[in-house]
Amino acid sequence: MLYTVFLFILAGLAEIGGGYLIWLWLREGRPLFWGIFGGIALAMYGVIATFQSFSSFGRVYAAYGGVFIILSVLWGWGVDRKTPDLYDWVGAGICLAGVSVMLWAPRG
Repeated sequence: MLYTVFLFILAGLAEIGGGYLIWLWLREGRPLFWGIFGGIALAMYGVIATFQSFSSFGRVYAAYGGVFIILSVLWGWGVDRKTPDLYDWVGAGICLAGVSVMLWAPRG
């Protein structure tokens, strides 16, 4: 379970970090190499996600979507300095519950 969580977090940081670098390049006029590094990070996100042990692509990516939401709230708080409000945390908690059901529900 720890390996699964680690991979989701690593993939999320690659995706959010890559998107953020491209944002900075295109929207805030940073140099082209910021966008290139962002593209590399986004490609790494796609590779990292394939190391999950689950056999269903759709289930992995659907569950990752919930993790992505939580990480995005934390990124906004830590990097953009936008403090999440109660509804951000409630929504993130609902996503975390959904991810847990999807990944670890007993299946026969």
